[in-house]
Amino acid sequence: MARLTTFSRFLITLGIVAAIVFALFKFFPQLNPLNTKDGGGSTEIVDESRSKYNDTNDGGGNNTSNADTKQISTGGERVPFAYTPPEPVNGKLKGVVELGATGFNSFIIRVDNAKNWKLEKAEYGASLVYEKLATDDDIKIGLKRYIGDMLAFGVSPKEIHFVISSGAKKIDITEKIIKTLNGMGYVMNTVTAEQEGRYGYKAALPQAYRSQGFMVDIGSGNTKISYMKNGALQAAESYGAKYFQNGTSDAAVASEVESKCQAVPSNNRNICFIIGGVPFELAKQVRNGKERFTVLKAPGDYKGEGEKQKAGLNIYNAVAKATGCKQFIFDWDANFTIGFLLDM
Repeated sequence: MARLTTFSRFLITLGIVAAIVFALFKFFPQLNPLNTKDGGGSTEIVDESRSKYNDTNDGGGNNTSNADTKQISTGGERVPFAYTPPEPVNGKLKGVVELGATGFNSFIIRVDNAKNWKLEKAEYGASLVYEKLATDDDIKIGLKRYIGDMLAFGVSPKEIHFVISSGAKKIDITEKIIKTLNGMGYVMNTVTAEQEGRYGYKAALPQAYRSQGFMVDIGSGNTKISYMKNGALQAAESYGAKYFQNGTSDAAVASEVESKCQAVPSNNRNICFIIGGVPFELAKQVRNGKERFTVLKAPGDYKGEGEKQKAGLNIYNAVAKATGCKQFIFDWDANFTIGFLLDM
């Protein structure tokens, strides 16, 4: 057999390499860089941060969720909320004592005629009244101390008010407390959950954001959802963060909260100002120094500690899922009793 020339050997080698490449692309098509079918070299890019929030809404903003409890997560960095509320001008001091679900709290604000306000003092005090260990004297002594502190701070006696929350009204001993206070000459203002939602909105949602935002207050006994619709302030009530104590399922709560959130107009879903016990606990984990406003992480980016916090996260997740809202702002100073003072 004649010796092969160099060029002949080159052609044979080239043919062998071509045959190998052809076989690889035939039996392993995903290796072909020219193949753009799904499963091969697809070039589609999915915006995960957007899809995780918007997968529960159709193009018209209507919820299409089956109310599962899978929590929304972004894994991204929180964008700081750069906003400074206007200072009150020639403001007047006003005080309020709240009988809440865990005891007495008091707040002093300075507010002007334009409803600009600033929190001057806050005091949170647990009470034994809900363990039914408090006597009439305990109640009197506690309230007198609160009143004395407010007077010493400069609040006029006429500007000191008392409020009983809707959650506290559900507890039997509340009637005893109201009777005791009436005997001392004080008038207790009782509020419904709907009123709390309206008051919370007025305190927590700045005027500059009312055309694009809504308010959520996740309390122990109930959750309030407030928003403007057709020029009127609306408020809805749903389960609170202690719903687990009644044996209510996470799915049932999520379903109702999502349903209530559907009434929030689409143009008011861009930002949510959120207050309440569980949001307070979540904000503590990410607060930067002494900032007034803290941007919360997505609900799925938290690990719930204890049954109440897990339940609160379920409610938070349902709100985020139903509205598609991506920015939840916790206000360290706002609460519904301040809205009560603003509304007077």
